Amino acid sequence: MEKLRIGVVGIGNMGSYHALCLNNGEIPNAELTAVCDTSPQRLKWASENLGAGVQRFDRAEMLFQSGLVDGVIIAVPHYDHPTLSIEAFKHHLHVLCEKPAGVYTKQVRRMNEAAAESGRVFGIMYNQRTNPLYLKLRELVKAGELGEIKRTNWIITNWYRPQAYYNSGGWRATWAGEGGGVMLNQCPHNLDLWQWTCGMPIRVRAFCGCGKYHDIEVEDDVTAYVEYKNGATGVFITSTGDAPGTNRFEITGDMGKIVIEDGKLNFWRNRLSEREFNKTTTIPFSQPEVWKCEVPLSGTETAHKGIIANWAEGILKGTPLLAPGEEGINGLQISNAIYLSSWLNDMVEIPVPENLYYEKLKEKIEASSYKKTVSEVKVSDVNGTFNSK
Repeated sequence: MEKLRIGVVGIGNMGSYHALCLNNGEIPNAELTAVCDTSPQRLKWASENLGAGVQRFDRAEMLFQSGLVDGVIIAVPHYDHPTLSIEAFKHHLHVLCEKPAGVYTKQVRRMNEAAAESGRVFGIMYNQRTNPLYLKLRELVKAGELGEIKRTNWIITNWYRPQAYYNSGGWRATWAGEGGGVMLNQCPHNLDLWQWTCGMPIRVRAFCGCGKYHDIEVEDDVTAYVEYKNGATGVFITSTGDAPGTNRFEITGDMGKIVIEDGKLNFWRNRLSEREFNKTTTIPFSQPEVWKCEVPLSGTETAHKGIIANWAEGILKGTPLLAPGEEGINGLQISNAIYLSSWLNDMVEIPVPENLYYEKLKEKIEASSYKKTVSEVKVSDVNGTFNSK
């Protein structure tokens, strides 16, 4: 094919953005041919803004069967990401899924299996992977410039939201509507970047404050401690109740430390590794010579457009994906483990015990103020209906 024909499923906030980018010709070798939404108002918006050449559907199944698309972007609420992606794979369509991959790993694992069986190109909208800051950080860590990692710390509290934000939709900040709070809504990119650069932790002990700063049923304040296979430790702190907030990502290794803050990447590099210095120095209270370097960055963050373009190239040219869809489960493993640790008041191993997590989540859904029934979030439920995201 010369041009990839793309459909967008869900034309709420993010879906409409993707649709406009495609319709305006901002993605090379790709065109928007169809959109889908269950809301008549959103379909009316599509008619007024996307032109007569873009077909409109009110059910995902109809779009999948239309023959008008080669691939779809799934931009619907969290619970429906895996179900609609699985259905798209059944129709032999390529899929680019919005973040998070889903709400619980049992559901997302089924999606990954469906992707593998389909042979289609599967991507996830981890647009922060196009940020030169994190690309350079990953390059330095993977090249061994930092040595063996000892400690990771991310304070990401610049998500402030007032009560009015949570009052804007009955589904917001509910276990049945969103499946979580700040961890699942605001932090999927951070959890992905954390594991993408530092690797996956093997166990978690976490404390989640549900409704600590707002009148909501899910968490708006989290402190999590993690351990890695090599003995390194990490802390992840986030909240929607801090004003002003902080965004500081610090990684300490044998060869120094790297800090990302205020859009800069600073590397305090030891001239000699700390472990080697520790063994050889005979001077009490001495420490390795250290050089502070502000690491230069190159390139431009292409964000959502970059991920869509890379996915399209993956389909058309076989280009490796910057954000393979199968990796969406990694950050979700961490957030599921954080929730379960808080609920059980105990340490939780990763991979998270999927069945136990699902049972505990169902209890939260049953008690939720948003009356989406438990049957609506079953792994096997693929009905092609959704609300705009």
